[in-house]
Amino acid sequence: MVRKVVVWDFRINFVAQYTSNFLLLCIFHPFKIIFLLMPQPRKAGESHTIMTEMVLPNDTNTLNNLMGGRLLHWMDICAAIAAQKHAHRTVVTASVDNVSFAEPIKLGNIVTFEAQVTRAFTSSMEVHIKVSAQNISAGEKAVHTNAAFYTFVAVDQSGRPIEVAPVIAETEEEKQLFDSALRRRQLRLVWAGRMNPAEAIELKALFGD
Repeated sequence: MVRKVVVWDFRINFVAQYTSNFLLLCIFHPFKIIFLLMPQPRKAGESHTIMTEMVLPNDTNTLNNLMGGRLLHWMDICAAIAAQKHAHRTVVTASVDNVSFAEPIKLGNIVTFEAQVTRAFTSSMEVHIKVSAQNISAGEKAVHTNAAFYTFVAVDQSGRPIEVAPVIAETEEEKQLFDSALRRRQLRLVWAGRMNPAEAIELKALFGD
């Protein structure tokens, strides 16, 4: 449903049009008209993505374990799908960090990837992904094997970064990941040399500095 709201404020007239994806804000100034297209906030759960793969011989090393490169490739695909669900745009991988390897994944295992956007910034999104493996033929339960944080940037048709919608965290886990996402972002920027450590306020607060 589309809603229009007209508010007069002295000499400026605002017309806001809400749709399911964007807020179109038209500002009528005495000398010009300004159009602003603002993404509507989206719930974190809307980006939730589950992907399943079976480990075949071509995916393994000489020990019959899943190769790390193939695992990261699958993780990147699943995380990118979650980012696209949130941004409704093409996304590109900007970084991946904190990849943990808890257990090896064996030949024939069923691998399940679960990804979701934790927080969005101007044009970038952080995605948390969890991986589990299961030997179904042996009747074993799924075992947590890996986890990581990916960062994606939404781009337009020309490949330029474009603004994405803010994230609405609802569950306790979503709120915890949302609150800690800014610290992880500042840490990435400091590591990349794109932020002065003295400006990383969230990190300084974490260490009580």
